Amino acid sequence: MSKLAASPEPKSLETQPTPGSKVVSYPARDADLGGGLTVVRALPLRQHRLVGPWCFFDHYGPLSFSNRKAMDVAPHPHIGLQTVSWLFDGEILHNDSLGCTGMARPGELNLMTAGHAVAHAEETPARNSGKLHGLQLWVALPDRERQRAASFDHYKDLSVLEPGGGRVHLFMGELAGQRSKARAFSPLVGAELKFEANAKMRLPLNPTWEHALVIINGEIGLEGKQLIPGALHYLGTQRSGIELSTKDPARAVLIGGAPFGEPIIIWWNFVARSAGEIQTAREDWEQHRRFGEVKAYKGARLTAPSFSARPIASH
Repeated sequence: MSKLAASPEPKSLETQPTPGSKVVSYPARDADLGGGLTVVRALPLRQHRLVGPWCFFDHYGPLSFSNRKAMDVAPHPHIGLQTVSWLFDGEILHNDSLGCTGMARPGELNLMTAGHAVAHAEETPARNSGKLHGLQLWVALPDRERQRAASFDHYKDLSVLEPGGGRVHLFMGELAGQRSKARAFSPLVGAELKFEANAKMRLPLNPTWEHALVIINGEIGLEGKQLIPGALHYLGTQRSGIELSTKDPARAVLIGGAPFGEPIIIWWNFVARSAGEIQTAREDWEQHRRFGEVKAYKGARLTAPSFSARPIASH
């Protein structure tokens, strides 16, 4: 779905992980993807850019519909990242320039590794439940992996943990001694936390990593603070664990990982290291080079926004 609105200039993103136990909440912002689909964007934010290698977090829905496509994002290009599609309700059909097709459903993961170059489209399938609620996230690829060949993976039967107070669906990375089978190129965690009423859930964390919570629905207590939807709740580093509590049923997503340690540049649907790379990728897309065509999609592909390269602070 990753239709990121682009300013003319690329943005250099680098966040120093914050040590300590204070929870800092950064308000998310709404973004209009067109066609009546609005998302709540928790990353990237001006105040905080990365959490481990996670550089993008969109939450959309819940939506109910009958005679329209709730999602219809035409073919668009990616470099230097992985797209992570995770649903709470509904269906999304993925098609890409590799010829791969994948139907995302709740509890199943669509994971595309863009690497050097790939294009894809995501849309509501013709046969659907009339509901849509989910996430699109990006993971920045480390420099050693970002020129790799593109690939697509669909995963079922991912790890489920039951730490007490609810269930944890580990869709990427490592948590509580369990490891997701989804392909990852940096130390990280991505997990859906589903809480029962009057629950307490204790989760161990890697204290050398940074973590954040995004509340999907309900309210969740942490260290005397009520965490609510519509924000990125940044937990920092140096935490060996957290205890979360709820009065009513709730759902949240935990993301985190080792501090990325590499400055990145993000523009439109590209994650790179220089404005020159971004400009080349844009030109290749506009000239029908490098990315290939998404032949399974019926309709025109997206046109890249205008681009103006300006000096970017070095790191």
